[in-house]
Amino acid sequence: METTRQQKIARLIQKELSEIFRLQTAKMGGVLVSVSAVRVSPDLSIARAYLSIFPSEKGKEIIESINHNAKSVRYELAQRVRYQLRKTPELTFFIDDSLDYIEHIDSLLK
Repeated sequence: METTRQQKIARLIQKELSEIFRLQTAKMGGVLVSVSAVRVSPDLSIARAYLSIFPSEKGKEIIESINHNAKSVRYELAQRVRYQLRKTPELTFFIDDSLDYIEHIDSLLK
């Protein structure tokens, strides 16, 4: 059960991360990265971000690249939220494959 504080911080991180990834993927062209959910630990030290990547074929290599550059993403996030948060949580990124799962279920039902 998430507290109200965890939910507020998760929404703030989700909003700022989506803006960071929108600016970075605009340079790549043809790739869309959206932040579908963020879960924050009770002590606010770890944030797990779930990313939805289009096209999904490039998802694995993009998520590896993002996890490799997690420190620079955390730094950029810290610059954006420095007046709202005292300490920026450690970031880990995961693929959110719920859309692929929905497509698979739809194709099975047809």
